[in-house]
Amino acid sequence: MFAQLFGYYLIDNSIIKEDVYLEILEKQKSVRVKLGTIAVAEGLLTEEQAEDINLMQRMFDKRFGDIAVDKGWLTLEQIEELLAKQGNAYLQFVQLLTELTGLTATDADQLLKAFQKDSGYTDTEMAALKADDTDQLIPLFVLSTKPHIREIAALVIRNLTRFISSDFYIGKALHVRGFSYNHMTCQELAGDDTIFIGIAAVDETDAFLKVASAFSHEEIPQVGASAYDAVGEFINVTNGLFATELSKKEIHLDMEPPVSFTQQTALGDFYAIPVYLEGSRMDVLISVNEEFIPGENPEHLGGVTYSAIPGRDDDTESLGKVLVVDDSRMSRSILRNLLEKAGYSVIREASNGEEAIEAYKECKPDLVTLDITMPKMDGLEALTNILAFDADARVIMITAAGQQDKLIKALKEGAKRFINKPFNEEEILKNIRDVLQE
Repeated sequence: MFAQLFGYYLIDNSIIKEDVYLEILEKQKSVRVKLGTIAVAEGLLTEEQAEDINLMQRMFDKRFGDIAVDKGWLTLEQIEELLAKQGNAYLQFVQLLTELTGLTATDADQLLKAFQKDSGYTDTEMAALKADDTDQLIPLFVLSTKPHIREIAALVIRNLTRFISSDFYIGKALHVRGFSYNHMTCQELAGDDTIFIGIAAVDETDAFLKVASAFSHEEIPQVGASAYDAVGEFINVTNGLFATELSKKEIHLDMEPPVSFTQQTALGDFYAIPVYLEGSRMDVLISVNEEFIPGENPEHLGGVTYSAIPGRDDDTESLGKVLVVDDSRMSRSILRNLLEKAGYSVIREASNGEEAIEAYKECKPDLVTLDITMPKMDGLEALTNILAFDADARVIMITAAGQQDKLIKALKEGAKRFINKPFNEEEILKNIRDVLQE
């Protein structure tokens, strides 16, 4: 976030223009190389090992280096060497600033001191900011002694970097009891604790739509069902990672389906963190209070979509007929496109467990992909009913991280495999091939 905060400070003080700032950010992208790429180039990892770590990063909230050390593939010393080669964000920004503007290194240093003074950062805080260390930065912006608030905020920030964009910064978190918004998607974690995470748009919608478009990998031009759904899946993945970490501490949570609200007011005891994503604001709402009320009359995001797809029932040339079940339109679309490209026929779609049972009885597909967290009836209950109807049913569970207990139960019940969100094409196709060949 150093580049964003310092960059906008320079813009606001008429030191540089926005086009120069954007050019610096663009050039920084080519300078900052992934650790895996460097490790493979240095002969420290094979391409397969680097890809395994990348896959594990999608499943767990861990850094590349931490996973490599845990696996015994790299040492801490080697990680430090790779990080040094990766580049320092602060030094990169200052170097590019001097190259593009004619400012000297002394000028840049004086501007940096002014930025620190005007922003009120201590030397320790400034060092954390220049290092772009999320875990050290969050306490500067989220002043809370409540459990989980800072950890959730840090995870949201890491996932924004991971899945959406590195061009953002956050403002000071507000401890509030009321927050009015135009659009919000949120999800509840319930069990040993009660946690809500939401992403809201008050006036501007650009940041909300950026999250939706980047996470769905398609352009979503306006706020509606598709945008709510995609933002909900981003939150779902974030919550899954957080629930996984809590389960290691014997704190068990179930994930409720994401829901959306329009033009309402959230009430309770919670935090609102402003996030400025590519120049537009959204707010991340976090509550660890079971009395939190995100809004009234929530809308589930998947809608009623149980449907036959004309001509697919008799598609004898396909590699297999698949029923795709997920309350997320986005997830169904990704799976359908991926499977059809690979030669499978998606002959039915369903958005909850009740629809899944009805669809299975009607078309008896070769394979079912079945999401665990859904409204009306979850994937576990649907699995039990499908297997009661057809003991030979081949079912692959779809899960965000954080649902280990339910996942283990599903595998014991008779599910053949599981696939993690966010989706990895190679993982999906391998699991489907293996199950259909059994």
